[in-house]
Amino acid sequence: MRLLVTGGAGFIGSNFTRMALKNKPDWKVTVLDKLTYAGRRENLEDLETNPRFTFVLGDICDEKAVSEAMEGCDTVVNFAAETHVDRSIDDASSFVRTDIEGVRVLLEEFRKEKRQLFLQISTDEVYGSVEKGKSLETDQLAPRSPYAASKAGGELLAMSYWTTYGVPVTVTRASNNYGPFQYPEKLIPLFITNAITGEPLPLYGDGLNRRDWLFVEDNCRALIMVIEKSEPGRIYNIGAGQEYNNREVTSSILEITGADKSLVRYIEDRPGHDRRYALNVSLIEKEIGWKASTGFGEGLRKTVDWYSSNSVWWQKVKSGEFREYYLSMYHDRLANSGESK
Repeated sequence: MRLLVTGGAGFIGSNFTRMALKNKPDWKVTVLDKLTYAGRRENLEDLETNPRFTFVLGDICDEKAVSEAMEGCDTVVNFAAETHVDRSIDDASSFVRTDIEGVRVLLEEFRKEKRQLFLQISTDEVYGSVEKGKSLETDQLAPRSPYAASKAGGELLAMSYWTTYGVPVTVTRASNNYGPFQYPEKLIPLFITNAITGEPLPLYGDGLNRRDWLFVEDNCRALIMVIEKSEPGRIYNIGAGQEYNNREVTSSILEITGADKSLVRYIEDRPGHDRRYALNVSLIEKEIGWKASTGFGEGLRKTVDWYSSNSVWWQKVKSGEFREYYLSMYHDRLANSGESK
């Protein structure tokens, strides 16, 4: 099997590529990545000498680049996306372009030849905030941020190609991933690296927003199994069933890193902040035979250990563009924040 992995230099994409090449010796992987701020070539450095790995620099919105990268590939796994909610609130344009128009370009090229599978990577955020219970794949989508809306648009477009053209499409909606190589604008890597360096941990609102936390390797294992076992036209939730609010996650990070709780700063909440996400994963368990195997405590310790051992990676990342973004996003809020609660 030959895969085109778009966005493969990003967080989940690079972890997936690494696992696929390690565990599937008959698979070849071509990564297509634009290398924007969160897609980094160094995330794939250990794969550069692998004869079954190819890297292509390009944008999924560029028809020529997509055509050249997809040549000879029978499976496409589309991780390429703008993903950070805060950035989508500031400017939704790049999210619409990449998360919807980019999907269209990929699908159009994919359907030119008979291929095996187009796997569209989506998110639990398309369901919107869930007060109680757990979201089923058949539930109505109710995205509440520009990011979530763009991801919903992308997956709806992908499924329309299955209905209209018979393009073999499968969609996965995963809960919050965490683990090695995650860009430190997201809560867990931001708080881990800030705790290590003694910087403030900016906690939105009352800190009681709840998420189901899924270790990235569990998600990647699920995706490999979906590629091998799913039928076209299916949608699968992927979650760990491990819900924690942001206060609890923060406390765990402080405990593991040994940082002082005085680093926590409660800041003004972001607009439209969803209170809770939770996924019913009975379908993927039944049809694919997958189940999360990494407990949150174990996964978080592995993640802290990775960031502690790879300070060169994240210190480089947290300079330049990230530093400008971080200061613009949090500086005034931190200056006006009260003491930790």
